Formats: sequence, C-alpha cells, structure tokens
Amino acid sequence: MLPISISGEPKGGIFTLDDELDTLEEDFDQDQGIELMKTQALRAVYLTAEDLRVTASLLFNAYHDDPFFIHSFGHQDLATYEQKLRAVIREELNELWQQEQPIIGVYDKDRLVGVTCMLTHQFSIGESRFWHWRFKMVLGTDWRTTQALIQKESSIYELLPSARFGIIQFIAVAPKVQNQGVGKFLVEAVKSWLDEQQAIDGVGVFVSNKAHESLFTQCGFEISEAMRIADLSGNLVLYRKPTTAHHSIE
Repeated sequence: MLPISISGEPKGGIFTLDDELDTLEEDFDQDQGIELMKTQALRAVYLTAEDLRVTASLLFNAYHDDPFFIHSFGHQDLATYEQKLRAVIREELNELWQQEQPIIGVYDKDRLVGVTCMLTHQFSIGESRFWHWRFKMVLGTDWRTTQALIQKESSIYELLPSARFGIIQFIAVAPKVQNQGVGKFLVEAVKSWLDEQQAIDGVGVFVSNKAHESLFTQCGFEISEAMRIADLSGNLVLYRKPTTAHHSIE
C-alpha cells in the first residue's frame, strides 16, 4: 500500500470535553456505511479541537464492549458502566490534546469513520502519569479503574524495545463501517505518521483479539511477546520504523 498523506498539522492546547458525550452517540447508531466500499474516498487528517466531541462518541461506541474495560470496571449495571467509559474517554482525550499527542482521524467524505490516539515517549506514561489526570480519573470512575489503566500502560511500556517507542492508546473504527478497509487505512496512516518522526523508532500496542492482531501483522507489525493484562491474554505487537523512510505528511 502506498504511503498515506495526512492533511493538516498536529494540534494541541487547552480544550475541555464535558460530560455530554451521549448526545452524539446516535451519529454512529445508524447504518450509513453502505456506500463506503463504493467510493473509498478515505482521507487521513490530524484532528482539531472541533473534532474531539465526535471522536469521543466514536470511541465510546467502538470500545463499548471492550474486554479490558469490562474487567477493569468490575460488575456494574449498564448505566454505571457507560458512565465510567465516558469518563475514561473524556479525560484521556483531554489529556492527550493538552499534551499535544497525535490524534489522527479517517474521514469518508465529511464523516469521521476511524480514529487513533498515540502516546509518544515525551508523554508521562503509567506510574508517571500527572496527578491532575489521576484525580480527574478517580472522580469520573474509581480508584480501581484508574490503577488498571496505569498498570496497563506500565506493562506495555516495560516491554517496549526502547524509550523511543510510543504506544497506540486508542484505535477504533465506527461500528457500522467495520470490515470495509477502514482499519487497514488507519493503521497505514499510523505508519506514515511514524515514519516522519525523527525522535521515535516505533510503536507498540497490546492486542487480545486475533482478528485485530491479524490486521496489524498484515500491515507490517510483528508479534513481540505474549502479555497478560487485566486477566486478558494477548500479545504486544510492534511496528519498527524502517531506517530509511520517505513517507510524506502534508
């Protein structure tokens, strides 16, 4: 696959998502993916502050049944579970944005259909997380959930080949357009971004789903080693940046 050009520029700064993420959930509940394979008019962009609300809604729907969150939140009723999931996504997006971490979206025409968020080595990971993030996360979820998130990051970070590797924190495709090539396009966009970063040698992600693992390996990632996080068995999957890369990001 040819290198993917990502339009726009990486953004960051002060922006705060509020609690009203559920007002956008209906955007992803309707079947609007029918024409996607006909057009394939996909484009990768660096997301802006104006994109963050719909980004949060996409992540909420894509991660709604994620085994890690189900285990980390404990046995909760649906309303409590969803409240915690919204809080995790809200606080994480706020922190990523304010710390100027890359957030890349994939659009089909004017509709956001995929998103990925990455943590570079300049970001405080795991036990080094800022106290204001911990405080807000505890208020929005609870201590157990916050510790589970910290432990997950620490476990991944400890197994990375070097401190010059980043972590894919979120990667998601809108539920109604899955299995139509958006995921592969999104992973290739991550690689194109990475190949332009002089201070970063690669990126890792914990994968517990075999289909997702297959997608990453098909895109040039390699299985590094087995891991167990929050009672989930999976693998750390790595992409190592080629020594000579000429991918362009506009």
